[in-house]
Amino acid sequence: MEEVKLVERMMIQPETPTPRRRMFLSNIDLTLVAYQESVSFFGPPANQMSFLEACRRISRGISRLLVTYDFMAGRIEPSLEASSRRLEIDCNSEGFVLAIATTKTRLSQLGELAAPNPEFRQLVAFLREENEDELELKDKPLGLFQLTQFACGGLALGSRYNHCALDGVSVHQFNTNLASLTRDEGLVVVPMPDRTIFRARNPPQISHPHFEYSKATDTDNTFTLRGTSTVLINKPQPYNQIHALHLSAKDINALKKAALKDGKLKNCTAFQAVAAKIWQARSMAVEIAEDKISTMLFPVDTRSRIVPQAPVGFSGNALVPGFARGSGRELKEEEYSCLVRRVQEGIDRLDDEYIRSGIDWLEVYTGMPCREDSFSLVSWWRLGLETEEFAWGRLKCAAPVVVKPGIVFLLPSPTTEGGLNIFLELGGDQMVEFRRLMMAD
Repeated sequence: MEEVKLVERMMIQPETPTPRRRMFLSNIDLTLVAYQESVSFFGPPANQMSFLEACRRISRGISRLLVTYDFMAGRIEPSLEASSRRLEIDCNSEGFVLAIATTKTRLSQLGELAAPNPEFRQLVAFLREENEDELELKDKPLGLFQLTQFACGGLALGSRYNHCALDGVSVHQFNTNLASLTRDEGLVVVPMPDRTIFRARNPPQISHPHFEYSKATDTDNTFTLRGTSTVLINKPQPYNQIHALHLSAKDINALKKAALKDGKLKNCTAFQAVAAKIWQARSMAVEIAEDKISTMLFPVDTRSRIVPQAPVGFSGNALVPGFARGSGRELKEEEYSCLVRRVQEGIDRLDDEYIRSGIDWLEVYTGMPCREDSFSLVSWWRLGLETEEFAWGRLKCAAPVVVKPGIVFLLPSPTTEGGLNIFLELGGDQMVEFRRLMMAD
């Protein structure tokens, strides 16, 4: 990609004044104080909308949206309570960043758009500060957009969110609302940002073991659960090459049939079949020892699982880690249907009591998602991102900028045949073995 040039970078405040307040962050939010980057692509506007008009529309749309999403214009601060070390959001209207950029590159020169690509870093390049790693949390915006125009007229909307503010479902709702406002229409979903429905019980009542979490230590390479605003992320680990594997609709149906073949399972979803196969293949490809426990985490939306249910439009983090775990020996020797059943159990165990027990566990022990011989399977497969339609056109596709170590992404296939693409970071020999195991009968 040719150089992406900055046209303008602005801080956008709410269109009308919003009351200053502090917003509680749940223990689920506080395990996720880190930034996530992605890029959405659009073809040249069919309505011939100029880039200047597109910039005006998104700027005005963000300003209007921040009136109801006032916390997205805020900053993370330590609690005002002297006895508390929690972080919370100061809804202080400092603003949301919008960068405008252009490049002489054409969309067609980027190759596959629905796949992570290191070159996409240029499409979020102006969302970072030069001294990013030296800044305290209170000095960092929670949300940032970069709108880039390509030589062909196509557009890319790069985004950078602090995950503690919004989960994937909430990000989709935020973007859907913004798209509607750029079309001069109203909100599609009214945001409900109150996270106290996920507050820990007093006193905490831990009723289950929670293998999905690990206790934090002073040397962690991430933010601690109740870290102060001076906690910094250490030097990132080096990445291996990002690899891709395509599963067609036929491949996915074959996995579902294989899971049901021995009659031990009554039903099996496509996600469960694919997840179990990935868990087995990745664990074997990295040669996990037979006596070691391999854990696969996968986000589960708990909005409808807690009692009472979260309100429609809940805009916070309600995705908690489901998990499947087993020894290296079990992953090699157990029937495929048994591994699928472990994935199903990882979803089924997440009832109201288990979810609240996990929140209480985090209250007592602090911590983060499990990191011992584990990886996270993140699915954008059926998020419905293609429904987002801005004033300049409908979204073509979206992709994360990079795949971090320990993450496996499921993204929808750019074709209409119903398949999916798996993206993961592995060494070359490990990927050869992973591919062989995934495609084996």
